[in-house]
Amino acid sequence: METTDKQPHLKHELGLLDGTMLVAGSMIGSGIFIVSADIIRNVGSAGWLIAVWLITGFMTLTAAVSYGELSAMFPKAGGQYVYLKEAYNKLIAFLYGWSFFAVIQTGTIAAVGVAFSKFAAYLIPAVSEDNILFSFPIGSYLFNFSAAQLVSIILIILLTYINTRGVKGGKLIQTTFTLTKLLSLFGLIVFGFIALKGNVWHANWSQAWSMHSLGKDGNVTAATYTTAAALGAIAASMVGSIFSSDAWNNVTFIAGEMKNPQRNIGLSLFLGTMIVTLIYVLANVMYTAVLPLHDIASAEKDRVAVSASHIIFGDIGTIIIALMIMVSTFGCNNGLILAGARVYYTMAKDGLFFKKTGTLNENAVPEFGLWIQCLVASLLCLSGKYGDLLDMISFVVVIFYVLTILGIYILRVKRPNAPRPYKAFGYPVLPAIYILMGIAFCILLIIYKPQYTWPGLIIVLIGIPIYFISQRNVKHEDTAITNY
Repeated sequence: METTDKQPHLKHELGLLDGTMLVAGSMIGSGIFIVSADIIRNVGSAGWLIAVWLITGFMTLTAAVSYGELSAMFPKAGGQYVYLKEAYNKLIAFLYGWSFFAVIQTGTIAAVGVAFSKFAAYLIPAVSEDNILFSFPIGSYLFNFSAAQLVSIILIILLTYINTRGVKGGKLIQTTFTLTKLLSLFGLIVFGFIALKGNVWHANWSQAWSMHSLGKDGNVTAATYTTAAALGAIAASMVGSIFSSDAWNNVTFIAGEMKNPQRNIGLSLFLGTMIVTLIYVLANVMYTAVLPLHDIASAEKDRVAVSASHIIFGDIGTIIIALMIMVSTFGCNNGLILAGARVYYTMAKDGLFFKKTGTLNENAVPEFGLWIQCLVASLLCLSGKYGDLLDMISFVVVIFYVLTILGIYILRVKRPNAPRPYKAFGYPVLPAIYILMGIAFCILLIIYKPQYTWPGLIIVLIGIPIYFISQRNVKHEDTAITNY
């Protein structure tokens, strides 16, 4: 970015530890505490539960080390948006940025904020989602506004404000809260294995690879699967695990504020995703060590970690998990809020977003981008539909991950002599495996779980007319300036 001495510019204030904590902290929200219930209902066995997390972990790690090449080639704010623009064109990049703003980042921020409120209610019942502050009809729809929604919006506003004061405040929160939740999760896993119940472990693992489906009551609803149905069950299961493992790429958005980004972005991606993958797999093995599969599938409101913590710690277990999730979601949302605004900043520089988003405040951060992101996330909290939105985030996210990693091959042809301080690990095999797995995941969802796919595709496609309208307006502005 070209600047004069008087213009604010992005400051290189984030090191390797900060980048790693942003990757890990943005990934770990509330998903690992909850989604295993739905996974076990789809696959019905301990072996396949762990397999789903291992497949997701492999895909995440493969994508992360592949992104290392792109982050070293283009060490600037905007990350994945920039990679798509360089590999394809402005339209593809805009569709990603539009989806990111409309639902991927903002919907995740809303959902994580509400998760914070839901678990805070264990400590302060008044902030429960069941505490409706007011309601009124909108046509045939009854709008309810709960205390949980209010708390989630206040949380989002607070973290947005902190991040407008400069990157140092956001960095401190991110590192502190991420280290706290990593240590807490490792502690939960260790105490879980100490409390291992031999009879439960044996029962869960005696038929580890017998795939079947369970109902919300934990009882078997389908004793056998055809091969096609089994693949559909795995794909449906991975919606939750991929969502829980998403946001690892947030560190690429803040490349303009990283020290030595050519080295530290790639290393942050690898270290952060490796740590989280290890924690996720161990946490799920721990669940199978203390809880029968029936109890995992039928956990109240899918809160598997709460059920496990009851076994490990007794009655105080609920409070322990509530505190852990509050710390986890607070840190997660800070990372999402900090990183997201950098994408809109870079889009504005390309004439693809609100012009004001491309300016920095006196603290050298894109304040306007932070506040409009806050506005959309808060509206999604009000809608009460954040859960529905998140169902199709995994599909849309994987489509753009596949396109981005395919971009490595395209750029190798388009720019064979471009400097590549780091080259994608395992190229061309590992990136190709990710692309094939990502395409298979999306196809299986289209066939077996269309409700996870078409809403996301509609949101992406809405971006096409918006793109051409924005470009027409830019051309009109340029013509007016020229004529003037």
